[in-house]
Amino acid sequence: MLALHGWGRNHHDFDKVLTSLVESRGTTGAIALDLPGFGASPAPGEACGAAGYAQLVCPILSECRPQVVLVGHSFGGRVAVELAARFPDAVAALVLCGVPLLQRADRPAARPAMRFRLARALHRRGLLGEDAMERTRRRFGSADYRGATGVMRDVLVTVVNETYEAQLGEISQPVELMWGHNDASAPLDTARRARAILADARLTVLNGVGHFVPTDAAPALTDAISRRLDML
Repeated sequence: MLALHGWGRNHHDFDKVLTSLVESRGTTGAIALDLPGFGASPAPGEACGAAGYAQLVCPILSECRPQVVLVGHSFGGRVAVELAARFPDAVAALVLCGVPLLQRADRPAARPAMRFRLARALHRRGLLGEDAMERTRRRFGSADYRGATGVMRDVLVTVVNETYEAQLGEISQPVELMWGHNDASAPLDTARRARAILADARLTVLNGVGHFVPTDAAPALTDAISRRLDML
């Protein structure tokens, strides 16, 4: 089992899950990574989206032969989907939770605020200094954007504008969708729409749970992983 965490998180999000798998199955073949730019892992050399992250992670798959169950939360789920679509022979199944797989139906893509666009245009023309532009970025950006620096900010801008209809349509492996009913970051409708695209998907709705399934619903996530490990 290879687990990939969400944006701004690290491998410790899966501590409870890994502990439970070891206690219940005696398995040591369970790994949680720090994705590049998080935890102890250095940032990528250049900005890339989920496909680029999949290329960075794919060497790990060769160490997990013959196949792995990929577990992805949020941003890590984006990477997991790319891995499954690009390296199908290495991935036996997917367990996804809280992944922004598709553009939200209830929130059409919005243009940046007029003041931000004006500041950006002035900055590009050399009429607004970098310090002033950074203050504008921090004022109008999301919490994740404000917290990111350097290449990681560019990575964030790339991935939040991605959508994965094509990749979902290419995935033939079985997929467990473990979704918090109260997930505000990747609403339940996202999982339902993804299930309709996937060839073989099972959706489990976790009542009273929000976005952070690995930490807030570890037993349910562990059960889903175990179901897929049993089928290997």
